[in-house]
Order: sequence, then structure tokens, then C-alpha cells
Amino acid sequence: MRKIANRYIQVKNYVLAGIGNGSWGVGERVPSENELVDLCKVSRMTARRALQDLLLEGTLVRIKGKGSYVAQEKQHSSLLQINSISNEIKNAGNTHRLEQLSLTKIKADAEISKLTGIAENENIFHSQVIHYQNQKPIQLEYRWVIPSAAPDYINQDFLSQTPSEYLTKIAPVTEAEHKIEAIIGNHEIRQCLAIDKDEAILLLNRTTWCGSQLVSYAKLFHPGDSYSFGTKFSPSNNP
Repeated sequence: MRKIANRYIQVKNYVLAGIGNGSWGVGERVPSENELVDLCKVSRMTARRALQDLLLEGTLVRIKGKGSYVAQEKQHSSLLQINSISNEIKNAGNTHRLEQLSLTKIKADAEISKLTGIAENENIFHSQVIHYQNQKPIQLEYRWVIPSAAPDYINQDFLSQTPSEYLTKIAPVTEAEHKIEAIIGNHEIRQCLAIDKDEAILLLNRTTWCGSQLVSYAKLFHPGDSYSFGTKFSPSNNP
């Protein structure tokens, strides 16, 4: 069993080394299972396991009918800070663009009532925008905003600033709650993110408060092959 595991790691390291030395750059196809069988002198099962592991880690992406390709470096977001995605993208040396899909006043349904504490059928603001990184959709944002927390939200034009940037000015975040899950997503979400039906989507559910006032609840959808979340925590030295 150890011998099989070692062979699988050797194949994986072979691919990683090729990526590291530039043999296969971002967007280029890596050897197929059959090619790795010949190159590394392993079984097809071992080659498949190595590729699947690299796909799960996000090092590679699979294009149906074509093969496995070196993935772009993932856009990374911290979970301990509320950062504007436009700043995250720009700080990484990329360009940001926002497309506003809708901005409306709606009646809260049972789900939104439960998530925000607002009564069913009470008015709540709802916006939908897409954030682009270098012309590629990187985040689909569904946001529900409490009118009493940001009464002028409904009148904003989010082409010049993001909803998060506007709300930070009006009601600075003093507390936030995050929940992350991996989903497949419906046709509308996949279409907005320009991803295939089998690709995973990372969903960040974010609730924010300003003091005791709940400000907004947002569902932030990201293509799983080009976005990641992470954080670093250092415990306080205080007793």
C-alpha cells in the first residue's frame, strides 16, 4: 500500500515540478492520464489519482473533452476582515469592473425574514451585481439591506463604487458573521459566473452589523477554481 501511495505522490510531484519550471504555464494542458502512464511508468489508476488530487487542490482545472490545464492563481480573501473585493483585485495587480444587474425594493420572504430578523412582507432593499477580475466573473453578489440602516441605498449607482464600499461609509461594520459552503448552483448563477454545470461554486454567506443594527445579509458566489478563502489568527497575549 505504501508503494502505491509513493508512486501516486511521485506522479503528482512530476506534474508540480513541470508547472514550477515553466514546462506548463497557466492555461496550458498538462499530460493526460495515458501520457503520465508512459512518462512516469505507473498504472492508469495511479495517474488518475494524482490528477484528481491536483484538481481538488485547485492546481489544475478540467475542460470537458480536452483535458487538464494549469489553473490561474486563485483570488484570495481573508475571513477576519471585511475588504472590498475591488481593492482585493486591484491590490493583486488586476483590474476590477462591476456590472449592476438589479437594485430593487422587495417584500421579505420567509427565508430573508429568518436571516435578517425583518418581518415577512416588510420592505427590504435587494441588489444583484457581478464583479469581474480582468474581464472574468469572479463574484456574483446578492445583497439584502435593511432600509433603516441605509435608507438611500436604493438610489445608488454602483458603477462607481461597490455596495460594500458604500455601506462601509454609511454604517461601518462592527460585527460580522460568515458561513462558507460549496454548492453546484442553479443555471442563473452558473451563467453569471460563466462556469460549467459540474464546476463547484464557493458561497460565502455574510451578515454584518453596525453596533446593534443589522445592516445587510449577502450571498457571495465565487467560481471554485479561481477563488479561495483563508485567514491567519494570532492569539492575544492579554490574559
